[in-house]
Amino acid sequence: MAAVTISSEPEPETEPFVEVDPTGRYGRYSELLGAGAVKKVYRAFDQEEGIEVAWNQVKLRSFARDPAMIDRLFSEVHLLRSLQNGNIIALYDVWRDSEHQTLNFITEVCTSGNLREYRKKHRQVSIKAVKKWARQILRGLDYLHSHDPCIIHRDLNCSNVFVNGHIGQVKIGDLGLAATVGKSHSAHSVIGTPEFMAPELYEEDYTEKVDIYSFGLCVLEMVTLEIPYTECENVAKIYKKVSAGIRPAAMQKVADGEVKRFIDKCIGQPRRRPSAAELLLDPFFHGVDDDENDSFQVTE
Repeated sequence: MAAVTISSEPEPETEPFVEVDPTGRYGRYSELLGAGAVKKVYRAFDQEEGIEVAWNQVKLRSFARDPAMIDRLFSEVHLLRSLQNGNIIALYDVWRDSEHQTLNFITEVCTSGNLREYRKKHRQVSIKAVKKWARQILRGLDYLHSHDPCIIHRDLNCSNVFVNGHIGQVKIGDLGLAATVGKSHSAHSVIGTPEFMAPELYEEDYTEKVDIYSFGLCVLEMVTLEIPYTECENVAKIYKKVSAGIRPAAMQKVADGEVKRFIDKCIGQPRRRPSAAELLLDPFFHGVDDDENDSFQVTE
């Protein structure tokens, strides 16, 4: 009778979940992918599909004095589940955890992190690459703005755009604080990242054109590797310059006249700003290959 050999080597340990969603489908790991003022993003796993995902967690205690805001956040995130576009981060599920006072939503995860960090890592990038990134962001914005109801991101910046670097694909994320408005209505409430906020946002009366302003400053950051208005010591000074129509100092670093003109179009007065659809037809993108995903690779 042949002997049965039993290996003495221990089996590799399974990484434990620190939290599981109510259905048991999604498991959250302890690894933090990113964090903001009221939200943290963790690495997670979809056990049904066998893929890694991102677990976004918003602390509702941050809005304890504004229950209407909590209800609005929840309803708007629900709406985002219906969005399907190649340049928008997909949202798979959402639920409210009453015990821990959190709003949780599961989104797809991009392999190369956000565009700000990706651009810092790859400092030698052609203007063609920047144009491809820019065009994909515009395609995502055009989808949001032409949606019924119109969806305004309100917090677009390079840290909220995510990258799949192996195919050169970028996707707009962090849509949890987006606003939904009818085509003939403007939005109200101040929210966003000060350096990227359009002047009319501070006045609490704005349209989807605030995203075009933020997009223009994203292009500026992509080109200069500098966050706009870093010359300002605090938010008050940023507000003062933005309200006065003073361009960020980083504009002086843009040597390419075509790029500077394109950014100027985006950050001009609200009524003069082109829509995302109009910008996609801008001569700025002439000569750039128009494949479906603008796929390209940045060499390490």
